[in-house]
Amino acid sequence: MARAKAEKPYHHGELREALVAAGRKLLEEKGLRGFTLRECARRAQVSHAAPAHHFASIDDLLAEIATRGYHDLTAAMTAEARRSGGDAAARLVGQGVGYMAFAAANPVLFQLMFSREANHFETPALAAAAKSAYHLHREAVEAVIPQASGDVKERMVDFAWAAVHGFITLVLEGQLGERDSPRALKARGLAALSAMVEAVVRAGGGGR
Repeated sequence: MARAKAEKPYHHGELREALVAAGRKLLEEKGLRGFTLRECARRAQVSHAAPAHHFASIDDLLAEIATRGYHDLTAAMTAEARRSGGDAAARLVGQGVGYMAFAAANPVLFQLMFSREANHFETPALAAAAKSAYHLHREAVEAVIPQASGDVKERMVDFAWAAVHGFITLVLEGQLGERDSPRALKARGLAALSAMVEAVVRAGGGGR
């Protein structure tokens, strides 16, 4: 009886949000191996059976967390692109800054979103969110080289994504910038993004 009183009286929608918030925090703290529905429920101050009302399995909750992660990634990319103003090249750099900043602030979530494990719990919503982030990137690259052929655009979309994703992944894994100060690492990232954009422009037949 005392246990029931200790549980937080969430409304239907509030419980779902509480579980997602608790799950995201748990994921960043403990990683995928330490992620359990029981611990999410404990942190949300509800019974261990309560998550079943919204998430049939741990995979369902992870899918929701990853989906929202992609929404946040897209928002970060869009915000930085708008902040950069200027031409299409400047916006592509800004978008890359947003991508890297999101990854640096949410390393475990970022790794989950792009991990092989994500294939085990992918849902239509997660697939759509991932595609939205990709299409945002694609549109930004194509805006830099509007006159290029379809083949060139395709290659540059792949190249630009590999450059941005590869750089921040190496940083997160401690393979790059380990001894750099935050300021130096940021400058290094901006230099990499600028070099990437210059390569895209040249491949598209333009000049800087």
